[in-house]
Amino acid sequence: MASLQNSPSLHRSLFLNSLPQPHTHVAPAFSSCARRPSSLLVRSDASVSPDRPGRRQMLTIGLILPSVPLLSQNSVSFAAESKKGFIPVLDKKDGYTFVYPFGWQEVTIEGQDKVFKDVIEPLESVSVNVIPTNKEDIKEFGSPQEIGETLIKKVLAPPNQKTKLLEAKERVVDGKTYYTIEFVAKAPNYTRHALSTISIANGKFYTLTTGANERRWGKMKDKLQTVVESFTLSNV
Repeated sequence: MASLQNSPSLHRSLFLNSLPQPHTHVAPAFSSCARRPSSLLVRSDASVSPDRPGRRQMLTIGLILPSVPLLSQNSVSFAAESKKGFIPVLDKKDGYTFVYPFGWQEVTIEGQDKVFKDVIEPLESVSVNVIPTNKEDIKEFGSPQEIGETLIKKVLAPPNQKTKLLEAKERVVDGKTYYTIEFVAKAPNYTRHALSTISIANGKFYTLTTGANERRWGKMKDKLQTVVESFTLSNV
């Protein structure tokens, strides 16, 4: 466990700032295959009021129409939904796949391999981070509880936020071990309730994190659980 706690590169690479980004470049919906699409600046504000009828649809249309995606050889986001209400993402280069809720937009955040978020509720997002490792199995770093405690205190939330690990568990899919943790991170003006799943494959340490404002957790919990459980790795 000491190797995880004392790894500056891991801390630097995996740090996920849960504060809403004031300005983010938004890629068109259905296009994680976009390399550098024409983009819009979208203001993300955690205090934005709930949707008015038709507002989300209008924003989505406005974000999609101005941009024409450029194809990438390494990453494809399919327009067809794998299950109702979700869109699948396949990254062939890094060997991972997951789904995210329909309506979320891809944004660019430095240090993250891929990020999708809701432009109305900016705390509702999913991000994937990939860094090199010489380990072959996540169990080499410790138990789900040990890794969960370390990640939420040193990596998955800013140091000025109070964190609490709610649950840590293990699952095995096609012979690969995944740890899933549930935690909350309290900032002065909001609390983010989040789920992360971590695993190792292809000489890489993968982390997928998704979450929502605590006030919307009851509504979003099932969707976010679907996102976490959909994250799987393949050999590349």
